[in-house]
Formats: sequence, structure tokens, C-alpha cells
Amino acid sequence: MDRLPACVAVVLLFLCTGRTQETYYPHAPADAVVNLEAQQRHGQEQLPQQQAHIQQHASSGEQQQQLDEEPPYSIRGPYFDTTASNNVTALVGKTAYLKCRVKNLGNRTVSWVRHHDIHLLTVGRYTYTSDQRFVASHSPQTEDWTLQVRYPQLRDSGIYECQVSTTPPIGHSMYLSVVEPNTTIVGGPDMFINKGSTMNLTCIVHHSPEPPPAIYWTHNEEEINYDSPRGGVSVITEKGDVTTSYLLIQRAKEPDSGKYTCNPSNANPETVVVHVLNGEHPAAMQHGGQLRLEYPFFVVLFSFLVALLGL
Repeated sequence: MDRLPACVAVVLLFLCTGRTQETYYPHAPADAVVNLEAQQRHGQEQLPQQQAHIQQHASSGEQQQQLDEEPPYSIRGPYFDTTASNNVTALVGKTAYLKCRVKNLGNRTVSWVRHHDIHLLTVGRYTYTSDQRFVASHSPQTEDWTLQVRYPQLRDSGIYECQVSTTPPIGHSMYLSVVEPNTTIVGGPDMFINKGSTMNLTCIVHHSPEPPPAIYWTHNEEEINYDSPRGGVSVITEKGDVTTSYLLIQRAKEPDSGKYTCNPSNANPETVVVHVLNGEHPAAMQHGGQLRLEYPFFVVLFSFLVALLGL
């Protein structure tokens, strides 16, 4: 009986040492258990294959992350270069050009739509509308799709959209402003000037997309000669969004009376009738005439220099 505990201990030891050992690898999936004896039977191929699968899965995850963060340029869909597609201001009767620059267009189609009546104007380079003033143009060497509006009128002002035939379609809108330049002469249509004073006719050109290349002044339908023997005649022109031309005539005389016309090269002309008086004339005041005594400082300075040089 004394030997029984010893025998039990031997049996337990045999059972413990005779069991197949199982080892868990922290780098393997949670449900993956690698059997050491199976590794020995298969030349230890199972664990490397499993590790290779895990490594491949990690590499795929890294590739997917890179794909999300930096999509290759070649697979990006069409988009608009808005820096090259701007609002347009055009003159009445002068062709307007609305430019739409599309990147990565591929085999998609570009169309132009007028917003206020949802009217399809062009598809590709084909004019869809019956109004043949609208023409689409495109050069294969560029990414620009241009809508031409020929002989534009004031009613053509509004929003136009460049659309690309993606699913869903994408579009970029721009505004066309058709303007008619307006010319005015300050103090018109009649001006009354005292004899011997400086005549200053101020012509202002509004709503011109670009400054007029030239402004011509005429007196009684004849172009004014600034180098005439009369002397003391000069012109100052300031060009900008609003262009102003000053016609200055020193020591006004009665022959200087008459019709003066300011004729910008890209706008309608405007006319004023000048009356040179021998002093105050009550009738002139009754007709709204006024003596212009205030001029811009640089005009006064210029007039003084002209008068000084003429002495």
C-alpha cells in the first residue's frame, strides 16, 4: 500500500509528459493554433505560409491606404480648371467668348446650357439650339471648350453653365454681362462760357469692357487740330474702367462757340453745344447754363502751363 502513491505519481507523470504540446503564436490570427508535430510532419511549412498570408494582408492594407490618400492622376475623373473659366463682359454686337477648361475629360461630352430658361445650346461642337448665334469651338491640342455668342444683345446677359456628361453630370457656371458703352459730356447738352475763360469739356465713357483706343473731338463736324494757329487747345485722356477725356481751350472766343462732339472709338458719340458769352447773360441762366469754375487740380495746372508757354 505504501507503493500506491508512488505508482500514481509515475502514471500522472507519464500522462503529462506523453501529451502532444500545443503552442500559440501571438503573431498568428486569434483562432490559429500551430501544432508542433504537424510542423515536423510537413517540413515546418504551415507557419511560414501563415505568416506570408498575414504579411500579404498587411501589404494590401498599406496599398489601399496609399490609394485612398493619393489617387493616381490617371484614374481621376473630369474636373474644371476654374482659374481659366471666368465671368465675361462683352460689348453689344461684338462676339463674346465664354471659355471652359476641363481636365481629364476622356470620352465624355461637354455641353453648354443657358440658365434662365434651362435651354441646351451646344453638345460637343454641335449647335443644338435654333439660334445660330451660339457656336461651340474646341481645338484638340487644348482642354478649352469655348462658347461663342455672336452679335450679343443686352438680353443675352445671364448665367451660362458648362456641363460634362459624367454620372451624375458636373457643371461650372459663369456670368455673361453684355453692356452698351455710354458716353456723356458733363454740363451738357448746352454750356455757357464767359469770353476769355478756359473752356473745359469733360467727356466720360462708362460701361466699356476695355478703354477706347482713341477719343476724337470735333467742332462743328470738323476734327479739332491741336496744332492749329489758334493755339491754346489741348486734350487730356485718363483711361481705366471709366475713361475720361478733357478738351481744354484757353482764352475762349466767340468763334469757339458751336457744337462739340466727343467720339470714342468703341462707344456712341455725345454732343454738347457751347455758347461763348460777353459777360453774364440772364437768358443763359434761364436755359440752365452755368459757368464752370471748378476743375480737377491737374487740369488747372496743365491749363496754367499751356497759357504760360503761349505767352
